[in-house]
Amino acid sequence: MADAHDGQIIDIDVSAEMETSFLEYAYSVIYSRALPDARDGLKPVQRRIIYSMSDMGLRPERAHVKSSRVVGEVMGKYHPHGDSAIYDALVRMAQPFSLRLPMVDGHGNFGSLDDGPAASRYTEARLASASMAMVADLNEDVVDTVPNYDNKLTQPEVLPAAFPNLLVNGAAGIAVGMATNMAPHNLIEVVSAARHLLDNPKADLDDLMRFVPGPDLPGGGKIVGLDGVKEAYATGRGKFMTRAKTRIEKVTARRQGIVVTELPYLVGPEKVIEKIKDAVSAKKLQGITAVTDLTDRHNGLRLVIEIKNGFNPEAVLERLYKLTPLEESFSMNNVALVNGQPRTLGLREMLSVWVDHRLDVVRRRSQFRLNARRDRLHLVDGLLIAILDIDDVIQIIRSSEDASEARERLRTAFDLSEIQADYILELRLRRLTKFSRLELENEKAQLLAEIAELEEILASDRALRAVVGAEMDAVAAEYGTPRRTILLADAGAVTSAASVPSGRRGAAPASLEIEDTPCWVMLSATGLIARTADDTEPTREGRRSAHDVLRACVRTTTRSDVGVITSAGRMIRLAVEETHAIAATSEPPSLGGGTPLAEHIVLEKDETAITLVPLESDAPLALGTAHGIVKRVKPEPAPNKDAWEVMGLKDGDRVIGAANAADNAELAFVTDQAALLHFPADKVRPQGRSGGGMAGVNLPEGVSALFFGVIDNPADAVVVTISGSSTALPGTIPGAAKITPLSEYPGKGRATGGVRAHRFLKGEDVLLHAWVGTGPAKATSGAGQEVALPEEHGRRDGSGAPLATPVGGLG
Repeated sequence: MADAHDGQIIDIDVSAEMETSFLEYAYSVIYSRALPDARDGLKPVQRRIIYSMSDMGLRPERAHVKSSRVVGEVMGKYHPHGDSAIYDALVRMAQPFSLRLPMVDGHGNFGSLDDGPAASRYTEARLASASMAMVADLNEDVVDTVPNYDNKLTQPEVLPAAFPNLLVNGAAGIAVGMATNMAPHNLIEVVSAARHLLDNPKADLDDLMRFVPGPDLPGGGKIVGLDGVKEAYATGRGKFMTRAKTRIEKVTARRQGIVVTELPYLVGPEKVIEKIKDAVSAKKLQGITAVTDLTDRHNGLRLVIEIKNGFNPEAVLERLYKLTPLEESFSMNNVALVNGQPRTLGLREMLSVWVDHRLDVVRRRSQFRLNARRDRLHLVDGLLIAILDIDDVIQIIRSSEDASEARERLRTAFDLSEIQADYILELRLRRLTKFSRLELENEKAQLLAEIAELEEILASDRALRAVVGAEMDAVAAEYGTPRRTILLADAGAVTSAASVPSGRRGAAPASLEIEDTPCWVMLSATGLIARTADDTEPTREGRRSAHDVLRACVRTTTRSDVGVITSAGRMIRLAVEETHAIAATSEPPSLGGGTPLAEHIVLEKDETAITLVPLESDAPLALGTAHGIVKRVKPEPAPNKDAWEVMGLKDGDRVIGAANAADNAELAFVTDQAALLHFPADKVRPQGRSGGGMAGVNLPEGVSALFFGVIDNPADAVVVTISGSSTALPGTIPGAAKITPLSEYPGKGRATGGVRAHRFLKGEDVLLHAWVGTGPAKATSGAGQEVALPEEHGRRDGSGAPLATPVGGLG
């Protein structure tokens, strides 16, 4: 091969030239296009879009502008590539189904899971509120800057990133010889883990997985099997299965169907419908009569798969998992740039890189602010000197030939620096008032206080970490949202019979193959339901395990029904045979093999399941509400329908607890202002189902009841209270917990105010959780991991001990 150079032809080796050119190309793709930086979780094009939009002033409170304008700005100043690549990156950052926390607020058609977006000339964009946390303090020298492609402008090498964007939003990219594929996570969980690592730098993977048990996908759904998740967190590579969220219900008067409400990550309903039709046409799938997409903006995704009479919906669903995208695998490959080098990172490494980055950002920001305040203090000192001897200053200035002479005479007369002298020369006459002097003295005092605070932060690693930790909590409170994806340890039992054609002699529905044996039905604090495989009673003692906090436990048989009490005062019939059977041992059963209760019953909007109760019982059913109302329902045969009312509620009220209560039991209320009241159950006269109950606890204005329960054994019962702040987002602060024997609380009459159960400390003004029952008490996080409660009992009016992890439920 030849090359023209200065009029000469030079022979070069083709293989060497190809190798050099390919390496340069590979380097460019890896570092400048495909892989995210581990510190801010952004690829160069994404970082340049956010920085450019911030520079253009496209903040969340400003109006949207044409996307093509943003694309042109980014391409002309920072990203010398095609407009389609920039617009594709912009679109992805605006899609709520692609990112767990979108970076761009899009206006117009930004596409769906099945369709692409409109052209950039038809859409508009501005920064989402989360992006402001990514660029916060960017003008305070918190990160290094690098030249743009033509060396005329500068751009940040990395963004400050006030939250771990790499984990929260994930990443996907294909480079040369390597690729990255990271799953999105829940912001609150990730920040909690980062906060724990900040306070405990030697924390291991198991400690961090107490806070981050698994990914949290934008579209919800379920993750089945957590071994692959843990492997990815340990090694940076792993594989797990994602499933659609489904439930089986009657879609017509005579026919059942499978209703899909959430799909696996980046799977659209049209793709599912197409695969179902292909499988039915190829005779691989039987028992389906129709598939209808009832998705709309108000109710969200609703895909109805109608099942033929005589076919087992559970078996059809298992076939759908195998043949359609209702079940998809996700391979995690956590490759990101660390110090300019591509590395495969586990959970601890990703969090560690981000925590170190935030420490560096806050340290540099503190140094910048310290320098700025020292400079300002220097000027204020000069102004105070000038105002004190203002007559002499004016005389010196008036008698000087020029500004240079005035500057030198001022420096000599008042021992000023050149900067102070220049500032005094530019002083406006209106600043010479008495009021201005007071302002300067107040400003000096404030500057001295701020300088002392900043010097302390820079001098103490502990103080620096405290500032970073407080900012982490603030970000989680502002941008955090509850978990959407359900984590299941395994897929549960697979129905053996694929279908049972109607009319075939000798055939029986799959449900008839289940023996009617005694069992226990359990509901966990995280909303999972399961039944035991035998009559062994689940115990509360034993080891720690996932989902070991039981909210309710009812003894019944596999062919019977139990009742689900809801916050709307309804009882919903639930067939026990539809629940998943797990082994019950002397240890707490792990409900990781259970299924979400929401898949078995249909709830109204804003209605939640409270507890499980037997349908038939000799003891009246007791219910308590947030407005302090208590009711005992007369024991009556259950109606022959799927759901019925057991308590009439006033507007704004809701049921907070329910259980069967004999006359010798105790009823207990705990309010959000830490008042506890317990009184005998026989003080509440049983009523019919339509009754509205009577006053249970007297509540001051603005106070609500937080817990209601029935205590059969008051001598062995304990009271658990967890305090916190009412201004914090639920699930973002751990709070302080206290356990006290119920015997320390004197009983009071019904409809009284009770006694104080918890003393609030500074920053606390409300109870986050409360529970009264037979111990030992257990607590779980929102993700189903056990949270350690204090071992020692506290005084009934004492304060709590700080917890390490936010509590999601007690039991």
